[in-house]
Amino acid sequence: MNTAHDELLPSIIDIAEQAASKILQIYNGEIDVQIKKDDSPLTAADLAAHNVIIDGLSKLTPHIPIMSEESASIPYDTRKSWSCYWLVDPLDGTKEFIKRNGEFTVNIALIDNHQPVLGVVQVPVTGVCYFAASNLGAFKKEADGSTRKIESKTTTADSFSAAGSRSHGSDLQQAFFTALGDNTDIVAIGSSLKFCLVAEGKVDIYPRFGLTSEWDTAAAHAIVLESGGLVSKTDLTPLEYNRKDSVLNPHFLVIADRDFDWDRYLKMVNLENTE
Repeated sequence: MNTAHDELLPSIIDIAEQAASKILQIYNGEIDVQIKKDDSPLTAADLAAHNVIIDGLSKLTPHIPIMSEESASIPYDTRKSWSCYWLVDPLDGTKEFIKRNGEFTVNIALIDNHQPVLGVVQVPVTGVCYFAASNLGAFKKEADGSTRKIESKTTTADSFSAAGSRSHGSDLQQAFFTALGDNTDIVAIGSSLKFCLVAEGKVDIYPRFGLTSEWDTAAAHAIVLESGGLVSKTDLTPLEYNRKDSVLNPHFLVIADRDFDWDRYLKMVNLENTE
C-alpha cells in the first residue's frame, strides 16, 4: 500500500460523516426493521450507510478490497489472500438505533497484516468522531470541530472502572465484574463506544464474553491501540483479523493499561469451553 495511513484519515472521516448524515435522516423518521438470517436487525439506515461507504472507499482506494457487514458473504478462499483491506460496520449498534438512545456508530477500519492500522468511529447523534492511524496517535473530534489527542489510563488495583454492553450482557461478564470487586464502577453503553471509553481514559477495561464479528471491533480497536491500550483474547494475546473462515471474534478484552495484571482476575472466571 503506497498511501500513508494518516493521509487517508481526512477522506475516511468525511465518508463516515456522510454515512452518519444518511443514518440521521432515517433515525429522525419512521424506522422500519427487518430481521436477517442470523436474527439480527437490519434497517434502511444500515443499507444507506453501507452504500455511501462502499461508494466512497471504492473511489478513494479502488485497489483495496472492502468487507462490510452488509456484504459479508465474501468467501474465505477469496479474502485470505488480502494482506490489506477495508473492514466496515456501516451502523454498529442497530439495536441502540432502534431504541433511539443515540448509542450507535459508523465504523471504518483499514486492516493490514491482520491488525487494524487506521480506524474511524463516527457517532451520528452527537457528531463526535474518534479516529486513529498507526504511529499517529488517537484523537477525539467534537461536533464543533475541536480536536484533542486521547490516551488510555493507568490502572491501579484499589478501584476499577469497566464498560459493559447495554444490549448484550452475559453471565460471564457479570462474573468478571464480580471478580473485580464491589468498588468497580460499571458504565453500560452500546456499540463500539465501549472501546472509545477505554481509549479516552474513562474506564480501565471492557470485557466481551459474547458474540461479535470482526467488523464490530476493528475501527475502535485501532483507536485503542493508538491510545496506548490493548485489545486481546482472554489469553492476553492480540486479537487479529482475517485469520480464519469465520468472521466471529473470540471472547476478548479491551485494556487501558497494557502493564496491569488482568490474568489474576480472569482466573477467577471459568472461561473453559465458552469460546
